[in-house]
Parts: sequence; C-alpha cells; structure tokens
Amino acid sequence: MDRKIRIGVFGAYRGMTMIQVLSRHPDAELVAICDKHKPLLDKCKLSLEEHGVNAALYEDFESFFAHDMDAVVLANYANEHAPFAIRLLDSGRHVCSEVLPVETLSQAVALVEAVERSGKVYAYAENYCYFAATQEMKRRYQAGDLGEFTHGEGEYVHDCEAIWGDITYGERDHWRNRLYSCYYCTHSLGPIVTITGTRPIRVVGFENPNVPNMWEKGYAGGASGMLVMQMSNGATVKSLNGYLKREPGSVWYSIYGQKGMMESDRWQQGVNRVHLFQEGNALTEQDIAYNPKPVVDTVLSRAIDTHGGGDFYTMHYFLEKILGRPAGSEAIDIYQALDMALPGLLGYQSILNGNKPFDVPDFRIPAEREPYRYNTACTNPEIAGDSLLPRCSFPTKEIPDSVYETVRQAWEAKQKL
Repeated sequence: MDRKIRIGVFGAYRGMTMIQVLSRHPDAELVAICDKHKPLLDKCKLSLEEHGVNAALYEDFESFFAHDMDAVVLANYANEHAPFAIRLLDSGRHVCSEVLPVETLSQAVALVEAVERSGKVYAYAENYCYFAATQEMKRRYQAGDLGEFTHGEGEYVHDCEAIWGDITYGERDHWRNRLYSCYYCTHSLGPIVTITGTRPIRVVGFENPNVPNMWEKGYAGGASGMLVMQMSNGATVKSLNGYLKREPGSVWYSIYGQKGMMESDRWQQGVNRVHLFQEGNALTEQDIAYNPKPVVDTVLSRAIDTHGGGDFYTMHYFLEKILGRPAGSEAIDIYQALDMALPGLLGYQSILNGNKPFDVPDFRIPAEREPYRYNTACTNPEIAGDSLLPRCSFPTKEIPDSVYETVRQAWEAKQKL
C-alpha cells in the first residue's frame, strides 16, 4: 500500500485515545468517527482541530459504515464488538477490536470464520500485552533466559465503585451491570499468553459473592473471578480480575521458568519496572530490577501514556500488520484473542457447574468449533435466548429501579459541574 491507511473509529469515549494516536500517526489518515453521544463528538472535533485533521463525525453506525475507509477500530461497548467486526470484515475492511472480542462461544465461531473468509487483518487491542514490563518479559522469555514456562500469574484488580456512574450512566441494561465475574479476563490472562506463546487447554473457575457497595451501584455479579488453567505445554496459570479493594489497582504479572522467573513491580512503578531472578542469582542478596527501554521510542509513542503506553502499540502494530511490515507480527490475531477470552466464557460455565473443569477449544482447528456454533450462553437477554445465565453463582436479590435512578441522577449532576 503506497498511501496512508484510511481509518475510522467507532466509539468516541474509549476511542479517544485511538483518535489521539491515529490523528498523528504517519501511516494513518483518520477519516471518520462515530458515537451516539453528540457531546463526545464535539470533544472529538476539538481534538481533530488541534491536530489539523478533517474527519467526518457520525451519530449513527449506518452512515459511518458507508464512509470510504480501509480499516475500523471498534471501541464501542465491550460486549458488542463481534457483530460489528463480522460485518466490517465481510465488507472488505480491516478491523482492530478493543476488548473483548466476543460475548458468546457462538460469536467466536462466527468471528473466526469471518476473519478467515475475508482475508483481512483482524487485530485484538489488548493493550496490557504492550506494557514496558510485559514486552520485556516476552523478549527475555523468547530469548530463553527463563527456560521452559512452568507457571504464571496475572492480576487485573480495579475497584470501579467510585467511577461506576461515569461508566454505566445509571443504565440498568448497561453491559457492565450485566457483567459476570470472569468475563473481563484478557487484561489478566492476555499478557501470559503473549509472553509465553502458550494457550489454555483446560480451565476451572471460581468467584466471590457480590458485595453490598457494588450492589448499591447496580452491579449484581461476583466481586471477583479467578481462573486456574493448564496450558498447552503443561504449565499452570492463575488469572484474577475484579473489583477487590486495593489502591492503586493491581496490574501485575509473574512468569516462572525452569531456569528462573520474572515479574512486574507490584506497587511503586508497576508495569514500568521488572524484577528478574535467574539460576545463580540470589534475590535475598541482590534485587535485580530495572526499567526496560521502550520498544518504540518516538515523539508520538512518548506522548501516548494511557494504559502504560499500551494504547500506542495497539494502533501502531495494527497499521504495521496491514502494511505487511515485520513489526506487524506483534499484533494479536483472532486465534490469540480467543485463547485469551474463551477461558473467561468457559470459566463461568465452570463456576455455575460446581467448579467443574472445562476444556478450552482451539479455534484454529475447524472441527473444534462445531460443538459451540450455536452456543449463545451469556448474561445478555438480547443475545442469550433460552441460554440466559445468572449474573452470579451465589444467591442475589433483585436490584430495584431506584438504585439505577440514584446512580443516573448523580452522574447527570456531575456533568453539569
């Protein structure tokens, strides 16, 4: 391709960071933005003017879909990416999907087959795979510094109570209010899959009961979800995500190998710093810790610091993949995306079935997709049909409309400040 990639962004709230990258990236021409909330589009207009970009602004997806563009970044609601991705792929557009890739196993089958028949690039924007620490852990693991992978742990603990109104607007049917404990698992599991190149083959799920403070915000799911997995090389992995009490939130990764281990910092510098132990080194005498150098060091990469700088890399590697450059291999493809996401869907089935182990299918193999082609089990009544799941395995009580109204009123009052 001898010109810039014409690209659009669907979803201006989460998509604002992508807009910030694409409006300045030398390989991108940002041509369209879509969001149903006009004040967000007004904010986008100001940002575009600041960077001298002229992009069309749409309030409805159909008009956005009709715009002439090569690729689309999906930054809409996290449970709604797959249907839009399938439609865009079938129309000949490349797709970069924000988390999560699918809501159901049925969507996973449909999405992987849409990617295969389209021949277009599908990239999964799991930005936690691109922290300085996770990229360094991947580099050192692949160089053989730790030996064969034996055990890993990932955590994404983010207490969202204080911002719940800002991210749900008091909507009873908002996807976050229907969220179950281990659905949002790719922030904790994704980096382990990326670092080691292994995939989960079996999963067992566990969850905590809902807590009163989150119930009072309109959320009825478990406070946290934990997945325990066997990986394709025999290693074990623990993945934890949810709304446990901890400030700052825990974003932490640990990789054990046959020759040593490596982990990100738990408190002071978080995912900007790594700790290393190799055979022959005694951590009781010497703490081998350092801040890795950035993989890409440009004016733009330094300017994008959201999600530990990971938001730059999701867009950058997506563009590199479309352009056929070697660095495009760092983009997360559809199969890796499902390796990261399917354990959350199946882990919840495990939770609801008394913590029974479930095999995790490899959707690279067409025959392994068939048992899931019509599996619509989820907590979304519009999608689940007869397979609607409860939002928590523990006993819960119905949340009255007054709770959502209180949250909405507080959010509206905040917008007027």
